[in-house]
Amino acid sequence: MFAKDIYVARRNELKQKMESGLIILFGNNDASTNYPANTYRFRQDSTFLYYFGQKRDGLVGVIDVDNNREYLIGNDIDIDDIIWMGYTPSVADLAAEVGVEHSAPMSELQKIVNSAKSMGQQIHFLPQYRHDIMIQLSDLVGIHPLTTKDNASVKLIKAIVDMRAIKKPEEVEELKKAADIGYLMHTTAMKECKPGVTEKYVAGIIEGIAMSLGEKYSFQSILSMHGEIQHGYPSTRPMEAGRLMLCDAGAESMEHYCSDNTRVTPISGKFTMQQRGIYSAVEAAHDWVIENSKPGIKWFDIHMGACRIITDHLKQLGLMKGNTDDAVAAGAHAMFMPHGLGHMMGMDVHDMEGLGQVYVGFDDEVRPSTQFGTNCLRCGRRLQPGFVMTDEPGCYFIPHLIDLWKGQGMHKDFINYDEVEKYRNFGGVRLEDDIIITQTGCEVIGDKIIPYHIDDVEAFIAR
Repeated sequence: MFAKDIYVARRNELKQKMESGLIILFGNNDASTNYPANTYRFRQDSTFLYYFGQKRDGLVGVIDVDNNREYLIGNDIDIDDIIWMGYTPSVADLAAEVGVEHSAPMSELQKIVNSAKSMGQQIHFLPQYRHDIMIQLSDLVGIHPLTTKDNASVKLIKAIVDMRAIKKPEEVEELKKAADIGYLMHTTAMKECKPGVTEKYVAGIIEGIAMSLGEKYSFQSILSMHGEIQHGYPSTRPMEAGRLMLCDAGAESMEHYCSDNTRVTPISGKFTMQQRGIYSAVEAAHDWVIENSKPGIKWFDIHMGACRIITDHLKQLGLMKGNTDDAVAAGAHAMFMPHGLGHMMGMDVHDMEGLGQVYVGFDDEVRPSTQFGTNCLRCGRRLQPGFVMTDEPGCYFIPHLIDLWKGQGMHKDFINYDEVEKYRNFGGVRLEDDIIITQTGCEVIGDKIIPYHIDDVEAFIAR
């Protein structure tokens, strides 16, 4: 937990932005896996953590802007809970730890909301991603559970996005801690990558590192020889000589800040000439992003710049043809890179995505694209100092997509399908690092950079 004054300052800033109304911020409850007592590992809601800091389940934060009153709502635990889970401080004590003056049992929440409504106050709440909270919220404010997203407060969403998007020094320190764990995860995966070892074995080892050194892994690890599958989760398939292992994984610090990196390792220890060509295209795009990201630049333009670099390299390899700008404008490159360049990152690995990507990554100036591939870009707005972004260009050969586009004659003026067939079983390459926008440019987060230049990767494996 950060110092109490940090949470007080955050809530005060939120009150200033909101000006009036009653704000309700739900913490999470325990969630069962296959029977009630067997629960998933608890993870607190990120926005609740940002403003109220406490990691216990069953809590709700309330901010009465008009009357300048704050509440931490929740039930104290009883002796049965203590027997099984150990002692937990009272809700009043938890409130005091983060500078909240008032606490109350959950039964009082409805009374607080009813009183606010009777006084004509607007009730502000966020979109919910857990159905139990949707039901609780619907009971509180008298709407159908499935309409809670449509009735969420846009003003509250925008205020929170404005605050959480700019990472303060204490947050950057946590991001660095997560990056340090991520470094160990990925370098361990590179060491363990060899013929005969299963994908699941490697993933299990690196997720164990995240669990032992931090809070947990920041998302389910993507680790597969089939790098062309965007979410290729590990299987019991043994690694095969001559192929590539794509590992997209990250850690979460004890204060719930994330890392997210991707590396590609030649299972035999060295890249083939064909693999070097595709890898170099992605490597060049990755490095160009770091060189050109700075305040005032639209992330949409950075994305398009990376796509042009990959297209230029694919033209050199004979896989694409024609004018690069025309090919990218038409979306021909998206057969090879059908996703966006990167996303905001912080307490959520896709930071604040649950609040609505249109509010997080876009604004009145830059709107989401509807073009295939570019429509998966999660952020397009102008960069500001303190933004944390993932730099993750990729190049993939997806057999079903190749067959579909080839059969439809899609972008035949820009794609050499005969040459593409030679790469049908290639897989995919993605390189990803986390960058923070500074006053003049950007920096890669973390004291150590996970090896990714071709010669460095081969030398690391050889050692």
